[in-house]
Parts: sequence; structure tokens; C-alpha cells
Amino acid sequence: MSGSTTDSAPEDEKVAAVRRVSEAGRRWRATQLAGCAALLAVALTGGSIAFGALRDGGTATVASSSSALSPGLMASGDLDTSIKAIQAHLRSQPRDFGSWATLGLAYVEQARTKGDPSRYPQAEQAIKKSLKLKADNEQGLAGLAALAAARHDFKDALAYADRTLKQNPYNERALSSRIDALVELGRYEDASKAADLADERRPGIPVFTRYAYVHELRGDVRTARGVLEQALSTATTPGDIAYVAAALGQLAWNQGDYDTALTDYARALAADDAYLPALEGRARAQAASGDRAEAIKGMEAVVARYPLPQPLVELGELYEDRGGEGDKAKAQDQYALVDAWTALARANGVNADLDTALAAADHGDKASALKAARAEWARRHTVHTADALAWALHVNGRDKEALPYARQATATGYRNASFRYHRGIIELAAGDAKEGRSQLASALKLNPGFSPLGAREARKALKEASE
Repeated sequence: MSGSTTDSAPEDEKVAAVRRVSEAGRRWRATQLAGCAALLAVALTGGSIAFGALRDGGTATVASSSSALSPGLMASGDLDTSIKAIQAHLRSQPRDFGSWATLGLAYVEQARTKGDPSRYPQAEQAIKKSLKLKADNEQGLAGLAALAAARHDFKDALAYADRTLKQNPYNERALSSRIDALVELGRYEDASKAADLADERRPGIPVFTRYAYVHELRGDVRTARGVLEQALSTATTPGDIAYVAAALGQLAWNQGDYDTALTDYARALAADDAYLPALEGRARAQAASGDRAEAIKGMEAVVARYPLPQPLVELGELYEDRGGEGDKAKAQDQYALVDAWTALARANGVNADLDTALAAADHGDKASALKAARAEWARRHTVHTADALAWALHVNGRDKEALPYARQATATGYRNASFRYHRGIIELAAGDAKEGRSQLASALKLNPGFSPLGAREARKALKEASE
């Protein structure tokens, strides 16, 4: 590649990016959204990998895979520092295909942990560079699998993982990506088998966490927590500790065990005080525990750094629940920013239909929510897409059509209060008062603070249905 790149764009390019994003969303109050809009602009025009400084050497030979930097470098604690180290290595060894793949995977991880989808095109460039230097190399194919999964292209993720495993049946990244793809395609039995196989071949934190999630989806919370505790006991790097402890926090949250969730999130943040899932999870658990002021403060800090759909919606609902002067307008600002993130994600190759459907059904254009939910269901049949489609159909007044999807969302045993709340409301609307009450009561018993607004509506609907 030729030409030079930098880690930031000129100011006029940033301003243009903000304008493009704002045009894709609803009208914003410019002064109130300036901070988040600027962050989105940086994400749109953000840093790129150092292709300009890493030109092909012409007559240089391709490096062997043994000379590649270890992917374990990424887990050494500071991902940004690790990326700089890989870049520095590639300046002196520009034909090291293994390190190009490692750099691509590092960008995928950076996008995940920092909520920055602009890293995905950078990851794609680095991985393609690796594959250009050595066609179908194992690291590059595994990188493509991880990237496809991160972009929610799960069919390609599965295909690339399978190609990688034909070369090396013990490739940890490919084994993990294969589980992810099968789960997100709704092939839960196959995912369970894939998790068992991965556990036999490459037991470790990446496999343990996926193994636990497969069990959680089937309602086996005890096994899930035991596996995650085992994974945490083996974690040594700050990144691994934060990742596993936050997963434990999310598991506890789903069961309405807020004290345990807060303890787990504290463990995660002790290892990495900037870890996004733990910061978001802690704020969610604080809200459910009745500490709304700290919850809002925490969620504001999250969206100021990473304006992603779920925390944006959660913060908006916290404002609505508080109901103070100006809170309604503040809430609408958060919902508007979801549109901006969606435009950003799509511009960087991420399928954002599930995020669009969930946010728009409650806080946006209902017709758009249904369109997005149908598009996502056409790609994959999971409990999450079934729930999203059911709810989108409900808010569009199509409860008879929604009911089978709502029931499918709860059919695996997955203990999710939001799913049960959605089904309860739909059952009531479709005419089954007994089942509706049962589902609403189950949702509130499982996780009484599952949503600031949803839990309130669940209690109101249950009371009215019981009178």
C-alpha cells in the first residue's frame, strides 16, 4: 500500500463526518449533543493502520509464521500498547504475514472493547495484507472468521472458521469463532457440540466463556457460573480477568442477583477500570438496586466515551424514569444518537439491524423497527432475533403474528426477564390473560429491575390483568 495515513483527520473532515452522521439520524439539539457528536466524528475518521510506512519490500521474502508476534501479546494488559508494538515490528518486518493477521485481530478486539466500528475496515486491511503475503494462511483465515463474527456476518464467520480448522483442528480462535457463529445462527445444538469439541481440544478462557454462554442459553445457569468461575481462577492478565468477571456479572444480573453482579463488576474494574461491559453493567445493577443517581452518573460516563445503542437507550430510559426538568429532552437526545451509531456501524460494514429493531421499537420509528427485525430474522433464527421480531410486530399492532416468535424466544429455557416481559404483554394482547400474567410475574420474579421503564410497565400490566 502506498500513501501516508495518520491517527486523526483534519478538523474540516471531522466536521463533515459529523454532518453526514447527523443527517442519517433524527434532528438533534446541537449544543446538547456536541460532545457525543464529536466522538462519533473521531470514530468515523479515526486512526488507520500504518500501511504508508509499511510498504512491500519488493524483493523481500515472506516471513515464516514462526516469526509472527504472538497473539498473546494482545492480552498482556494494554491493547493500545500491544498494537503499537505490532506496528513497530511490522515496520522492520513488513512481509510477516502472521503479524499482519495478529494486528487485524487486535483491531477487532479494539473495536469490541472500545465500541469503535471504524476499526473493522482497518482490521480487514491488515488481514487481507496477511492473506496477500501468504494465501489461505491459518492466522489470516482465523482473522477473517473473527472479523466476520464481529460484523454480524455469521455465515461467513462459520465458513472461515471451518476453513481454518481444516488446516489446524486446534486453532483456538477458529474454534471460538465457530461456536460464536453457530450460536448467532440459532443452531444451538450444533453450538453445544462445537463447545464440547473446543473444550476437548483447546481448554482455556476463550473456550470456557463460550461454553458457559451455550449452557446459559439452555437455562443451565449453575453450570455456566461454575465454568466462568473456573475460567476466572485461571485468568492472569488484566484483560482476561476483566472479560471473565464482567461475564459473571452479566450472568448474575440476568438472575436478578444485583449484589453478586456488583461484586463481579468490581472485580472486572479492579483489573481494568475502563472496561466498557463492566462499567455499563455496574450502572445497570446500580439502577436496579435503587441507586439511580450513581447509575445515571455511570451510564453518562459510558456513553460519553462509547455511544453504543444499548447504553444510549438505557441512559435515555433512566432519564425518563427520573422524570426531572429537562429529562424527557435528554432522553430523546440519547435515542437520536442511536441513529447516528447505526449509520456509523453500517458505513464500516456492520449489520446493525438487531440494534435498530430493539431501539426503534420502543423509542423510534415502529415501521423501521419491523423492517429491521424482519431483515435480521431472514438472516438468522436466534432467541434474540425472535424476541426482537415479536416485539416489533407487537408495537405495530400485530400480536397474533407476534405470538409464535415470542414463544420461540423463551423456548430454550434462557432466563431473560425482558423476553418474558415481551411475551407476557403479547400474550395479554392476543387474548390469553392467564399465560400473560404468568409470564409477567415470571419476568418480575426473575429480575425485578430488568429495565427502568419495562419493569414499571410489567408491574402495571400485571396489576391491570389481575383485577
